Amino acid sequence: MIKDNQKTFNQLHILADAFFVLLSYALAYMLRFVWLDMHKAGDYTVESYARFFVVALPVYILIYWFGGLYAPKRGKSMYWELWLVLKANIISGAGFMVLLFLFKMDISRGFLAMFFGTNVVFESAFRYCVRKLLEHIRRKGKNLKHILIVGYSRAAEAYIDRILSNPQWGYFIHGILDDKMAVGTRYKKIAVVGTMEELSSYLKEREYDEIAITLSIEEYEKLERLVTACEYSGVHTKFIPDYNHIVPTVPYIEDLEGLPVINIRKVPLSNTVNRAIKRTVDIIGAFTALILFSIPMLIVAIVIKCTSKGPVIFSQVRVGLHNKEFKMYKFRSMVVQDATAEAKAWTTKNDTRVTGIGKIIRKTSIDELPQLFNVLKGDMSLVGPRPERPKFVEKFKEEIPRYMIKHQVRPGITGWAQVNGYRGDTSIRKRIEHDVHYIENWTLGFDVKILFMTIFKGFINKNAY
Repeated sequence: MIKDNQKTFNQLHILADAFFVLLSYALAYMLRFVWLDMHKAGDYTVESYARFFVVALPVYILIYWFGGLYAPKRGKSMYWELWLVLKANIISGAGFMVLLFLFKMDISRGFLAMFFGTNVVFESAFRYCVRKLLEHIRRKGKNLKHILIVGYSRAAEAYIDRILSNPQWGYFIHGILDDKMAVGTRYKKIAVVGTMEELSSYLKEREYDEIAITLSIEEYEKLERLVTACEYSGVHTKFIPDYNHIVPTVPYIEDLEGLPVINIRKVPLSNTVNRAIKRTVDIIGAFTALILFSIPMLIVAIVIKCTSKGPVIFSQVRVGLHNKEFKMYKFRSMVVQDATAEAKAWTTKNDTRVTGIGKIIRKTSIDELPQLFNVLKGDMSLVGPRPERPKFVEKFKEEIPRYMIKHQVRPGITGWAQVNGYRGDTSIRKRIEHDVHYIENWTLGFDVKILFMTIFKGFINKNAY
């Protein structure tokens, strides 16, 4: 039933997209040549643009299709779908610009820009409305995808947790088949209804849209038999691996001449091009920031020099990329002390070592500005995990799983953990969770987002004492 509904839904979706492409096309023509009167139509006649539309429409629908806009959206975020719309329109628009150049077709570039804008707006608004309508229908118990879970494990519990907390996805779980748990055992209203040996009979007697195999890792020898039974019945099958306690990350698979190889961790910055892009942005950003903050930095330096004895700049050894040590620079915010006292621990509330001006620059993160020179030197990045002192690295790597992963990228002046409040005297475990998320999901856009969050909420540090 769901498959038939999806097919019908896709057909209606294609028709709706064709309508909105036509509407956007007509509206862009009216805006460009009639209402705004930016340019008299002249040779830009309705007939000539209509001929161009005959080519444009099927191309747009094909790009939408191959761009994943007609794939099932259950479990996907609205932002993900809007990104697909934008990406498909960018590809289409770029393709048409190339065709116009190659074939010297006389189509107004201003018209194409208006067509792009109106089409993105209409398509995004349409998909938003459809998504909200489907979510409403699914919350009412309709348009559901029926699922049977095979295997009781931590993966099964995690899968159930996510489905039950997102009723708008439209999944209905009929039960669990398991060989170890007694029939009737429940996890959050989902009951064990039989054994794995009964899978074939369940598939014959009932119609499911999906089978979710969630075996515990010690039962993986049963996987081949279960998959064979599912494929024999023709039902769509998912496998949710139970390895998060062993491989606590999101791995990715590469094809090695037909042999699937699972990489334990995806680190986008291991790619040479990505590293070059990030480094270029770091250098440009650090130079720009030094110019913008040169006067405030000079004022702070003078105040520090006039209010307490000692150097203006304080340097401290930290651990950075590939576990290499480097000297990190900061404006001095504490009284000069010997190495033993300085290394005792993080500063705490009402710490007597912090100077008057030090309290201000620590609270506002102004003391971090000299690290822009670390960025230029290549020791640090504008965005990344915060570096720690060697003694704490040795301590935390024994106590906190995945702690050393943070050293696979350059440390940063600001980072995903910091803009989410995990800085100063806060949970190290939470900090590492955010650092690992950043490392595995890095994009240039993610860096820009963190920098903006730093500007609007990251400078004032309530945990800085």
